[in-house]
Amino acid sequence: MPPRVLYMGTAELACPPLAALHASPVADVVGVVTQPDRPGGRKLKPQPSFVKQCALDLGLPVIQPQTLRTPGAIEQLAAFEPDLFVVTAFGQILPQSALDLPPHGALNVHVSLLPRHRGAAPIQWAILEGDTETGVTLMRMDAGLDTGGIIATVKTEITEGDTAQTLHDRLGQMGAVLLTESLPGYLDGTRKPVSQDDARSTYARKILKQDGQIDWAESAKTIHRKLRALTPWPGIFTSLPTAKLRLVKIQSADISTTEGAAGEVLSTGENGILIGCGKQSLNLLRLQREGSRPLNPGDFLNGFPLHAGQKLG
Repeated sequence: MPPRVLYMGTAELACPPLAALHASPVADVVGVVTQPDRPGGRKLKPQPSFVKQCALDLGLPVIQPQTLRTPGAIEQLAAFEPDLFVVTAFGQILPQSALDLPPHGALNVHVSLLPRHRGAAPIQWAILEGDTETGVTLMRMDAGLDTGGIIATVKTEITEGDTAQTLHDRLGQMGAVLLTESLPGYLDGTRKPVSQDDARSTYARKILKQDGQIDWAESAKTIHRKLRALTPWPGIFTSLPTAKLRLVKIQSADISTTEGAAGEVLSTGENGILIGCGKQSLNLLRLQREGSRPLNPGDFLNGFPLHAGQKLG
């Protein structure tokens, strides 16, 4: 009989592995653990997580403990009589009392090439730090933060056209395949966890809204990487040269070899708004003011004229 798997996940990234595992003969998904519903939308009504909605669509039972660090939560997990936990983008670190429950332990689908980019935002930091490749690691969990033994990995190139969103979608599908293909070998002992080299580890901290603030003293290449890494959230933004310092989000831009003072408007037109950076410049191709819709340069300039020599903040 296939192992009884209790799946844990919250973010959209965790949906493809859940769906693949549920459809595969290698496991029997007996239930799903996800974070409690959170306020969302304009009316701030409680919203289910992506994984909860996915689980309900698949007809799977769902539990939503506030934390796994209580005896009551551990009892809820034990009631499923799991042979194995599978965890993807869950949002909580499992305590040892939970890890000790299933006889086959707990596996984590992590979207980086561990030990690089342990932590909450590995996709964004892979782009921010200029990595040329990333991937998915399947590991056996321990009580640390993404420190467990590696069972299998798969790699993918990070192209200049990749954003956090495109990588997110690709890695989610790759994780689904890696999980279902590697699980039988883990269960029969032919795929044994290999310890990580802690000396090579890096930490991918959670992304904050203020990370999207543009520092024009940085190079155009660095700012463009930030644009790609922080799409769709929080995006990158700067302040306009007005008394109110209104913010504008940059949704699309190209790197230009033109040099100019950092943050200075070098030229404007329908084909772009050229802004100087610490090295080279950025040609802004799509902009969105607060409370407005995204606009091309010509339409933006019609509503908010910018002139050469002005400075963005």
